Amino acid sequence: MSPALNFSPELLLQAQGIRVVFFDVDGVLTDGGLYFSEHGETIKRFNTLDGHGLKLLQRAGITPAVITGRDSQALRVRLAALGIAHAHFGTEDKRPAAELTLKALGLDWSQAAAMGDDWPDLAMLTRCAFACAPANAQAELLTHAHYVTKRQGGDGAVRELCDLLLVASGRYVDLLQEAMR
Repeated sequence: MSPALNFSPELLLQAQGIRVVFFDVDGVLTDGGLYFSEHGETIKRFNTLDGHGLKLLQRAGITPAVITGRDSQALRVRLAALGIAHAHFGTEDKRPAAELTLKALGLDWSQAAAMGDDWPDLAMLTRCAFACAPANAQAELLTHAHYVTKRQGGDGAVRELCDLLLVASGRYVDLLQEAMR
């Protein structure tokens, strides 16, 4: 079976060897909008394509980690449902949080990718081996990204990165064939 996806050989080479991926939440896993209920609770919309991509990463041996400046029960519930064990909430300075996760996993920045959409994510994106931004990211992040997704945050951008990393790792076709059984 031949996958429908097509990434340049240079991009795939750059994305090889990734073992952990750091994701921002607002503007990456969500559309960046802040929705509040009448009781002041934060409500978030997550894309199921992104969720399945995160599960596929885990099956391929690539650890998804979340580092976000905000915290909400909705986010915690979603991450628990996806089995994401490495998460830092209410963290404006994301580099130290990422370094804690790298240390816990026995990895370094050369094995890390990151996806972010605004300035608080720059410290991660400029240190990791593979930096990614959704199409609607702030201009400075777009200039630092090795890859800018076609999709926007909260609308499949995370899945796009997951698919790229799965192809680069050589696991995409195997996982696709498993899904077709």
